[in-house]
Amino acid sequence: MAKGMVGKTVGNLGEYLKEQRQASKLSLRQLSEAAGVSNPYLSQIERGLRKPSADVLQQIAKALRISAEQLYIRAGILNPEDGVGGSVELAVLADSGLTERQKQSLLDVYASFLAINAAERDDEGES
Repeated sequence: MAKGMVGKTVGNLGEYLKEQRQASKLSLRQLSEAAGVSNPYLSQIERGLRKPSADVLQQIAKALRISAEQLYIRAGILNPEDGVGGSVELAVLADSGLTERQKQSLLDVYASFLAINAAERDDEGES
C-alpha cells in the first residue's frame, strides 16, 4: 500500500469508483459536477487518499446511478454480513437530521454493542 493511503478498504473503494466512472463514460470532472463534489477531492477518493463521508458516497452513487449501499460496504461503513436491507446502519446514514460526526458516533456505538453481544454468545457457547 502506498504511503499516505487512508486504508485498504478506501483504496478498494477508490478503484471501484474509478471503474464505475469509466464504465459510465464520465470524466473525473463530469462526475465531480454531477455529484457536487470538487474535482480534486474526487480524485483523492479515487486514489485512496481520502475517506469520503456517507453523504458524499450517496451523492457519488446517485451521479453514477449505482447503489449507495454497495459504496457503504466498500467503504467499510456497512458490513455485508449484517444484511443490508432495513438495517440500523442504513437508517442512521439516511437520517438528514444528524451530522456526519453524529452518524459515525451512533454507528460506532452500535458496532460495539454487536461485538459485546457476539462475545457474550461465544462465552456462553464455551461453558
